[in-house]
Amino acid sequence: MTILAIDSTGKTAGIALARKNHILAELTVNNILTHSQTLMPMIDNILNMANINKHEITHIACSAGPGSFTGLRIGAAAAKGLAFALGTKIVPVSTLDALAYNISHENITVIPIMDARREQVYTAAYTCENGKITRTTDYTVCSIEEVLRMAAGKKAVFLGDGTPVHYDKIEKYTEFSIAPIHNILQRAASVGVIALENINNAVCPRDFAPFYIRPSQAEREKGEGNERR
Repeated sequence: MTILAIDSTGKTAGIALARKNHILAELTVNNILTHSQTLMPMIDNILNMANINKHEITHIACSAGPGSFTGLRIGAAAAKGLAFALGTKIVPVSTLDALAYNISHENITVIPIMDARREQVYTAAYTCENGKITRTTDYTVCSIEEVLRMAAGKKAVFLGDGTPVHYDKIEKYTEFSIAPIHNILQRAASVGVIALENINNAVCPRDFAPFYIRPSQAEREKGEGNERR
């Protein structure tokens, strides 16, 4: 089984090749180029460098959200196009779950926060016991103040692209820490590991859809327009 994992839910674009107990290769780019410019060349490069024929890919793992609406759509389009072309299925993976997998400290609360703009973050809380990551809250979008109140009194580590945005507020709590810089952002390898563990959740490419948590700006504006009529 060979999984091609894709993450384009934030500014970082990530691609990984995963097999059971083995990450064959991983590429991460975090620069000014858009995902539409980087994603497909990265896929070609990682296959060439790992000496993997595209027809060896048995599944596509795709970070399904939450995250940037544009990034989610670009990643979904790439995953669906590849899956249709190769005759494979897609394993949807929560972006927040994948972020939590970057941290494996025992007996600590892991809190990924992704910048959702409008003074909000996408988040959920996780624990790690005996090497197993478990989500303990629902996925949600809320203010950073709500997250901090939820985590107050707990030994917690924060990560995700919302962490630098709200660093000054997080550091006021002595019981909180921030993940090392190499683990703070999305990693396609984490997406691939979760997909390996949840291979039975694979869906046909036509049934794969991003998970947004909240409506897009266009949908919100449309709803607001309807309410004014």
